[in-house]
Order: sequence, then C-alpha cells, then structure tokens
Amino acid sequence: MKTAAPPEPSVRWRPHPLDLVAVVLAVAGAACALSGLLPHAETTATLHRILPLLLFLGTVIVLAELTAVAGVFDVLASRLAIATRGSWVALFLLCGGLATVTTLVLNLDTTAVLLTPVLLALARNLRVPAAPLAVTTVWLANTASLLLPVSNLTNLLAADRVGLSPLAYAERMALPQLAAVAVTMALLWYAWWRRERPVGGRFVPPARHVPADPVLHRTALAGCLLFVAGILAGVEIEFASTVALALVLLGFVVRSPAALRPGLVPVRLLLFVTGLFLVVQTLGRHGLDDLVGGLLGADGGALGALRAGSTGALLSNTVNNLPAYLAGESVLPSGDHTRLLALLIGTNVGPLAAPWASLATLLWFERCRAAGVSVPVTRFVLTSTVLAITGTLAAVGALLLVS
Repeated sequence: MKTAAPPEPSVRWRPHPLDLVAVVLAVAGAACALSGLLPHAETTATLHRILPLLLFLGTVIVLAELTAVAGVFDVLASRLAIATRGSWVALFLLCGGLATVTTLVLNLDTTAVLLTPVLLALARNLRVPAAPLAVTTVWLANTASLLLPVSNLTNLLAADRVGLSPLAYAERMALPQLAAVAVTMALLWYAWWRRERPVGGRFVPPARHVPADPVLHRTALAGCLLFVAGILAGVEIEFASTVALALVLLGFVVRSPAALRPGLVPVRLLLFVTGLFLVVQTLGRHGLDDLVGGLLGADGGALGALRAGSTGALLSNTVNNLPAYLAGESVLPSGDHTRLLALLIGTNVGPLAAPWASLATLLWFERCRAAGVSVPVTRFVLTSTVLAITGTLAAVGALLLVS
C-alpha cells in the first residue's frame, strides 16, 4: 500500500512594494478630487488629458506580454546574436544602436516595453549577464528621446507650447540629442559592458530559434509591425496600440486561449499614473507651482537654461517626468524657447536616478520583473545618477550652442 504524498505547502501571496505605492497614490488622488482640494473642473480636465495615455500604457503592455509568449522576442534575439558573429563590442554597438533608433522613431515607452524583452531574451540565449543589456534599454529609452515630438510623451505635451514645426524642432534638438547619446554610450561601456565582458571578448552565438507555434508567432509579429506602422504614419499612439492588440488577441483566442488571463492587465501601473497626476496637480494649486517658479528663477541665458534643465531632472526624480514637465511649463513664459527646451531636456535625460522618474523606467522594471531579471540596485542607482547629471549638462550645453 502506497503512502499518499504530503500536500505541497500553499504559497502565500504577498503584495509587491510597488503595489502598495500604487494603491496609496490612487487613494490619495481620489481623496484630492472628492475633497475639493482639486476642483471638479481640473479633475475632469486632468483625467481627460491622461485617458489616452492610460489606454496606451494598458494596451501596449498586454501587447508586449502576448508577443513574448508567441516567441517573437526569442526569434529576434537569436537573429541579433547571429549578426554580431560572437563579438562583445559588436553586440554592445548593435544593442545601443537598436535602442537609440527605436526610441527616436517610436517613443521611449515602446522601447522599454518591446525592446527590453528582446535584449533579455538575447542575454539568456547567449548565456551572458543580462544586466548590461537591460540597462542599455532603459538608459537609451530615456536619453535618446529628444529628437522628435513622438520620441517622448513629454515632447507631445510640449509640442504646442514650443511652437516649432517638427523639422525646426528636430534641427534645434539634433546636437543635444547627439550629446546625450554619446555620454550614455560611453558610460554604458565603462560602467556596465566592460565589467561584464566575457573572456577574450567573444561568445558563442546560439542556434536560430524556432517558435513553438509559427502561426501565432506570425500573428504577434504582424501586430507589432502594425503598431510600428501606425506610429510612423502619425496615428495616435493609443489607437495604434489598441488596434495592434486586437489583432494579437484574436490570434490567441483562436490558437492559445489559455494564455489569456486577467493578470496581463497592468492594474498597478494604471493606478500609479492616475493617482500621480491627480496628486501633483493638487500640489500645484497648493504651493508646488511657487516652489517650481523659485527653482527655475528668472535668469535668462546660460544660467537660466542650466537651472531649467537641473530643475526638470530634480523634479522628475522626485515625482515623475510627466508632471514635472507640466509643473515647470506652467511657470515659464511661453516665448522662452531656450529655457522651455532645457526643461524638456531635464525631464527626458534626467529621470534615471529613481525608479518612478519616468514611465519608461517603470515599464522597464515591469519587463525585468516579468522576465525574472534582477539588476544590482545600488550600482544601477549610482551610475544612473551620474548619467542623469552628465547627460543633462551635456545636452543643455549643446542646446546653448545652437540657440
């Protein structure tokens, strides 16, 4: 007679610290709206403005999750590995170039969501440390987001205020963008890639990856390409991501319905963003605008630009780059293009020292957590702080040269 095996101990669910932060922010935001600290009209206007952003974040994260399940990222990772021919330096340049181009042409959040799994899968296939590849994605997702209005959501928010055509905007920001990417690549190599370099600087490329379900793989790839095409065609990002997700969802309903689960929806992130905007908007009415005005000062020229860039970086790492830009924009004169663009640089290049400093960084943490990849926190924060300072100063200095 066989003895029955003892039951496995149940795993007790514990909330992630970011879950608690998101709930606290959401409750605080609701309290601000319901108590009247934030007037009803401003609450409605704020929610109306961020609704497309929330729709984009929710749909693009689910799109990335299902695309990963379909094996698209594993296939791309194996192609990248084969293209490098075993050279660690070539891998560094290819990963950095891919992250830069993706951010420039699409936007930083797309890079964080779609490219991060590609590089993490690449590290897994090559059996090399994942941290250098992961940091490459999040750093360049932020610092390579200056050149075009579509590259960053802050750019989209600033497009009307800056008053420049897309071509004029790109011409004005080309040198600052080049400076920011150059500083990022240099620090990436010396702080992360060189330290993790394999013996002899070479690795063995893996075999080409074959997806388990070719039909589902092609459907997910088509959804990603449709999303990219929509962005390039100027379609609103939330509409492009929703249509692309609908296509991929249809493929999973037919081929793998078991993969569809409620946990795919990033409830935590959506609560975080909504609460953050409401809280910061309320703080703006009760002293934050005055504080930001004092930080920005009234100086013009080089000093004023440096103060604007530094203020944008400081506020981004204190709250988040989106509300930080809005807070700075509200107190700057509409015709002061140099300081406004310097503020934009600070909120694009500077938000790296804190995990909540930009949505791209939050999305990147989500992707790393989902993949089971842990980046050394102390080292990441220290090197990211160095990049936030040096990258912002270099980009603002380049802006002054072309002003």
